[in-house]
Amino acid sequence: MEPGRELRAQCIASLILKSVPELPEVETVANGVDARVRGQRIVSVWTSGKPQTFKSPESEIAATLTGSRILRVHRVGKTIVMDVARGSGRKLDAQFLIHLGMTGRLLVSQAEVPLPPHTHAVLSLADGRELRFVDPRRFGRLSIAAETYLGPGAEPTTIFAEDFAALFRGRKLAIKAALLNQSILHGVGNIYADESLFRAGIRPRRSAGRLTRAELTRLHAALQKVLAKAIKLGGSSVSDYVDADGIRGFFQLEHMVYGRAGELCKVCKTLLRKVIVGGRTTIYCPKCQQ
Repeated sequence: MEPGRELRAQCIASLILKSVPELPEVETVANGVDARVRGQRIVSVWTSGKPQTFKSPESEIAATLTGSRILRVHRVGKTIVMDVARGSGRKLDAQFLIHLGMTGRLLVSQAEVPLPPHTHAVLSLADGRELRFVDPRRFGRLSIAAETYLGPGAEPTTIFAEDFAALFRGRKLAIKAALLNQSILHGVGNIYADESLFRAGIRPRRSAGRLTRAELTRLHAALQKVLAKAIKLGGSSVSDYVDADGIRGFFQLEHMVYGRAGELCKVCKTLLRKVIVGGRTTIYCPKCQQ
């Protein structure tokens, strides 16, 4: 087998980042896994016994998933959600929640392939393959949802402009911090907040509650456009992120400000500035963003 093909054959979804993956990266991983395991029955479950990894008891995870059929794998916020059914129909019986943390990976491998180090869960599938959760730093979390998981905040890819504007009404938070607040809007992180604010022409330290309706409308449009483009390009490979086929994402080639502190703005050639907003490094253009 030629170099790289064995890795692509074994690793159906892989994510290793220096920070928590954002919406486009999680969406890319979830879609890749869904395409490969949807409809499969889970015949057995193994877990590592490392308590940091499991928000639900390991016995509950094993009992819920064993014998279940995978209806679909999708994203809610920054969480990968596996819908499962106990019977042969399409009635949702439970959800398996997978948060990748900083170093989590989902791998679909043949059973004879040796387990990678730091494997914490293995779902053995009826066709002989295994879905494996690997997480060296153990910041990821696995759990069973007691009811349909909706996420902590609003979904940024589908929210209407009016509802989006209402989220920030009266808030004293800086708009950058508000975008990163997962209880307000889930899935958006540092990369896509910076990129959306630049495209909307809004400075990151502006008070969210003082933005005009026109500014919030621009921000809504910019955020949805940025997220859609990032998903289409497979996310941003600013570290070691790869998509479902082991291929790096390409949205980093579209970055206007993120990771470019001290460089010239691509639009006006002004030096980009770096500040800290809500504890996060933030890059903006002092001329293009007001």
